[in-house]
Amino acid sequence: MLRFFQAISHLMGHYTSAVVILAAILAAIWPDTFYWVKEYGLANIILGIIMLTMGCTLSANDFRILLQRPLDICLGTLAQFTVMPFVAYGLTKVFHLSPELSIGIILVGCCPGGVSSNIMSFLCKGDVAFSVGMTTVSTLLAPVVTPLMVYWLAGEEIAVDAWGMFQNILIVTLLPVAVGCLFNYLFGHRQNFKDIQSCMPGISVLCLSFIVGNAVRAALPNLQLAGNGWSLLGLTLAVVFCHNTLGYILGYLIGKIAHFDTAKRRTISIEVGMQNAGLATNLAPQFFDPLAVLPCAISCAYHSISGTILANIFALQRFNKADNPDVSDKLNAIN
Repeated sequence: MLRFFQAISHLMGHYTSAVVILAAILAAIWPDTFYWVKEYGLANIILGIIMLTMGCTLSANDFRILLQRPLDICLGTLAQFTVMPFVAYGLTKVFHLSPELSIGIILVGCCPGGVSSNIMSFLCKGDVAFSVGMTTVSTLLAPVVTPLMVYWLAGEEIAVDAWGMFQNILIVTLLPVAVGCLFNYLFGHRQNFKDIQSCMPGISVLCLSFIVGNAVRAALPNLQLAGNGWSLLGLTLAVVFCHNTLGYILGYLIGKIAHFDTAKRRTISIEVGMQNAGLATNLAPQFFDPLAVLPCAISCAYHSISGTILANIFALQRFNKADNPDVSDKLNAIN
């Protein structure tokens, strides 16, 4: 039975985008499929489970990496919390987005890096330790940085409850990550815990699909009431595409300017371009207009698709062996 669940988890981990897209389609066709998420107030709990699984994969060695490579990780995290928020803000002006859609894409840009970016870095032969370090630091900073950046960039156009967002992110991200780290520290050496870890990718993907499905269900009535649903959807897709693509390009250029090796350039490109859109999707309906969920939900699915494609492109490209650091076994539990 364990091997069955491990196989399912492995499959879902490799086809994250397909699972997320399926959830979005189900929510669009049969909205009541995910009504239970709102009915029982489970959105925060579901996201907390995702962050708990992330924490369970972090070890003391990961935090030692933060001390060994502080400048690299600080530069990467700074790029993540500047490039994506300001690109998002610029796109809201270029595309003349409504305040509701603007806050959605800005919220995505201000969120920390997603756990899936670590997997993409592994697949493209990037610097996995660097990826995990950036994700860890950005997640730890998110309770403070994300609300402040959203308030700064969107506060003039729409009311932003920065304090409420801080409390929410603290509870549903930082606390579960800390608990997960504690579990890994106490039980990481036990085989039964390692068996549980091997099933965590499937749990994370399943929970992410629930969040996206619930978000689409919440945004659907507003999209229909807008009267131009298809054009609004197309506009949002275009903004998400530009936001994500520019993140990849600018992230890679920053790595090049910083004279990072090829593996690190690939990693910072993916880390900057891929955001924790699941967190944004969870926050949007709680603090903003339901229509703000649309860019967040689309980003959830699109970032996974584009990240997989980019990782495959990177993996097919050659680079010097001297440029390729040892790839750690860090993500064996995740994969």
